Amino acid sequence: MNTKIKNIIFDLGGVVLDIDENVVYKELDKLGVNVSELAHSKEFIEIMSKFDTGVYTAPTFRKKMKELIGQEKMTDEKFDFIWNSMLLDIPRERIEALEQIRKHYKIFLMSNSNEIHYDLYIRDLQLRFGYNEFDKLFNKSYFSFDIHLEKPDPRFFELILDHEILLPEETLFIDDTAANIKVAKSLGISTYHISREELVRNLFVNGVLKDEIKQML
Repeated sequence: MNTKIKNIIFDLGGVVLDIDENVVYKELDKLGVNVSELAHSKEFIEIMSKFDTGVYTAPTFRKKMKELIGQEKMTDEKFDFIWNSMLLDIPRERIEALEQIRKHYKIFLMSNSNEIHYDLYIRDLQLRFGYNEFDKLFNKSYFSFDIHLEKPDPRFFELILDHEILLPEETLFIDDTAANIKVAKSLGISTYHISREELVRNLFVNGVLKDEIKQML
């Protein structure tokens, strides 16, 4: 049983931010795109990875994606609207929970994300909660497009541990993706595989990890 957690690394999408990737596919389906074929296409996966790791800029990503889905004449505004439709909400009570958690632990954000999505939820964070960047809410935030690494690459985890001088055995990683959890465990980091139906705040009492959660680590 690990009761010595001092640091918590949170995933963003599906943990802090509510998301639904299917919304994008539904919008593309309306345009006649074969979304099942698209989602499993090697080209789509490669374009996504290069955008999420900052290899492609937003204009390059838009151009390549429009070509891939046969929508070359689509405006950038419409494309961004469709692309961002998967981003649902950061509930106020989740922000309040993180503010309480930070009083007891060092907290970090680790996200596979891209420039277009980032611009939208940063604007939301500013307008609704008064934080002009995630570094004001967390001790530090790490985004794949900024550091050119994406989960589940172990180097992403190692970078955070090294930069923040964190001991793996004192660190908890909360994520909703099994592959990411597996890699974190292999590095000696404690993990909690949260489902989309679970709420982060329910893992804590007044900002402190519940005893039953500690016993699972």
